[in-house]
Parts: sequence; structure tokens; C-alpha cells
Amino acid sequence: MKTLQQILNEKKHKELISIAPDRPVFDALVILAEYKIGALAIMQGDKLVGIFSERDYAREIVLQGRSSKTTQVHEVMSSKLITGKPDDLVDAAMSLMSEKRIRHLPIMDGEKVLGMLSLGDLVKETITHQQYLIKQLENYIRGQ
Repeated sequence: MKTLQQILNEKKHKELISIAPDRPVFDALVILAEYKIGALAIMQGDKLVGIFSERDYAREIVLQGRSSKTTQVHEVMSSKLITGKPDDLVDAAMSLMSEKRIRHLPIMDGEKVLGMLSLGDLVKETITHQQYLIKQLENYIRGQ
């Protein structure tokens, strides 16, 4: 099974997609749509201060009747961060995300943000790994 760093290395967008906390939620939504992603890292300089997701938008803007053009990201972002390390394995990260009921996991090396992985990224890797194992077992059974 791969490490989270290996999964980050294989991602289409290798750069961390982020926004500053003092920007309007509308700007964050534009970025989410542009990159076709579900969450953004909220960065204050080089420091990760939160995550803004589609879930935050639905719960804190739409359901509360707020305006995405006048509400700043820091007002609605998730600031209690759960993170992974680059050498964590995919299955451990999936267990953590499932237990904590989160869909996006920032990967940190100390204080440095290396990137963010979604539950979908980890599920895709798990399926690929399982297909590889099945092929290996089939070859073993056939005696190849």
C-alpha cells in the first residue's frame, strides 16, 4: 500500500490550491469550480489555518441565508484541523477520515503543508491496489 506522499506525487494538481481567510466565500467557490475540487486550504501566509469545503458552504451560507459575496472565508471555514503525515499509509488515512467523518485531509510535514487528499483520492488508490492484488493471486493460482 502506498504512502500519502506517493498519492500526492501522482495528483493532477501538484500545487496546493488555497485561498486567504479574508477573501469572500464567492471567490473560494470560483476556485472550487475552476479546479473541480471539493475543498480549499485556507492559508495565512505559509500557515494552514483552516479548510473551506462545499459542505461548509451548504451549512454556513445557504442554510443560514448568508451572502457568499459579503461573507469572508474565515467566518465559515473549518478550523479544527485533522491532518495526515506524508509517510502515513492510505488505509490508515482512510480509517482516520472515516472515524472523524471528514472528506479532505491536509498532508503536513511539520508545519509545512504538502497538499490535500480527498477521500475519493484514497478510495481510487485502494481500488487500484485491490485490483493489483487480485491479479497477483490469479497469476499465483494459474502457476505463472
